[in-house]
Amino acid sequence: MGRKAQASVEKDLDVRNRRVFLAGAAALLAPATAVAAGRVTVFAAASLQEALTAAGAAWTAASGTAVRFSFGASSAMARQIDQGAPADVFLSADEDWMDWLAGRGRIVRASRRDLLTNRLALIAPAGSRTALKIAPGMDLARALDGGRLALADPAAVPAGRYAKAALTMLGAWSRVDGRLLPAESVRAALAYVARGEAPLGIVYVTDARAEPRVRVVDVFPASSHPPILYPAAVVAASRNRGAAAFLDFLQGPRATAIFKRHGFGVPGRPG
Repeated sequence: MGRKAQASVEKDLDVRNRRVFLAGAAALLAPATAVAAGRVTVFAAASLQEALTAAGAAWTAASGTAVRFSFGASSAMARQIDQGAPADVFLSADEDWMDWLAGRGRIVRASRRDLLTNRLALIAPAGSRTALKIAPGMDLARALDGGRLALADPAAVPAGRYAKAALTMLGAWSRVDGRLLPAESVRAALAYVARGEAPLGIVYVTDARAEPRVRVVDVFPASSHPPILYPAAVVAASRNRGAAAFLDFLQGPRATAIFKRHGFGVPGRPG
């Protein structure tokens, strides 16, 4: 074979090798790209269920990207993320569990923002005639009339910690401490009252609005407990490009209107 012919063959082989290499590289990158542009998976506090589901539907309509939600106690959601659950975004009902994940390197710190606010309410079954004004010195134990007070577990769930702080400040905690019906989440506490298994309960105002089988007896003063904030952040292990975009959408006007319609406040943003 002449030198020119040999050079031509080598050139053809080189071109073909490059094509094979690029095709292989493209095949390897394709799954990662699909994941990056795929459905956004959100782990969120149980109290966000109705509002966040509605916001997710609005996001899907606007972007064409689906959202999958997993709702539960913030503590449970945070622990699952810490153990490697495939979440893209986390929304907590308090700052402590977000801080916990941040300390373990599980969230993108720069993506974190305070998304929503809420209030605490004392609730009773819809048919109950119980009346009680929430104020220092209130006789909550008497209002229970032999029953138990439903609330999220103060040892683990944000809503329970807020409730304990409020009752402590108002001087009522020591009188009801032995008459609690603790629940794994604020929605479980809501269900106890809705089913008539507890004469009174403490939940978020937004929870009470979502359940027609209960009514609000009174709302706790905001000064009786730490501010109720819902921080949100992208999960550090996520490679989904839609995660940050979804968080941005949740701070926009369409999502804000949805959250306000469900009774949430939005810190630092006009209504």
